[in-house]
Amino acid sequence: MGLIDKMTQKASERENAIREKSEDYNSLIRVYMQAVMAADLKILDLRMLPDLVLFKRKLKIATQGGRLGVAEKNYIRKFMKEVYGMTDLFFEEIDASAIRFCKKQKDIQDYLYAFQGFSQALFMSVGTDMQYKLRIPALFKGVLKSMTKKSINKVLTQNVWKNAEERVACTQVRELQKKLRLSEEWMFQYVFPVFMIAKGVKMKSFKE
Repeated sequence: MGLIDKMTQKASERENAIREKSEDYNSLIRVYMQAVMAADLKILDLRMLPDLVLFKRKLKIATQGGRLGVAEKNYIRKFMKEVYGMTDLFFEEIDASAIRFCKKQKDIQDYLYAFQGFSQALFMSVGTDMQYKLRIPALFKGVLKSMTKKSINKVLTQNVWKNAEERVACTQVRELQKKLRLSEEWMFQYVFPVFMIAKGVKMKSFKE
């Protein structure tokens, strides 16, 4: 294998590793949301919570107090605090958002669908605004944090955009943010680890 082939292979392996870590990150959040719903709505139909069921079986997490979701919530909270540096605010806002939105079991899919749309629009709008700024080396984590926060604030407050696509994405973020009631700080804690994952950096704390 030639040098160029080896370099190409390593680049491909790195991209695949980053993609897998990003998918794992978002999967944990999705499972946490389903755990909140299971614990609050006391859901017995496991078909409504496929990600939670798979997570529970894979890690062999025992049901706590006869209530599905309780042990899974605690497990993910601890894990994400240690690995990604999440704060209590991150989980408390998900709890409040999911419980407020999901009054009945049929609301679950609507909530997950709304969050998916919110997530896609958020990353699109922030990513578009950041663009070249994301090329800044991870060594300057403090600078990246500041820029990410400014970009999120811009998405939520700016009314003039370069093109219609950006305007539509930002409008969607604002509409769904009000619907899901997730704060600007929550949005930062959700977005920033993904940027760090893309740079191959381990998240430990938002205070660093």
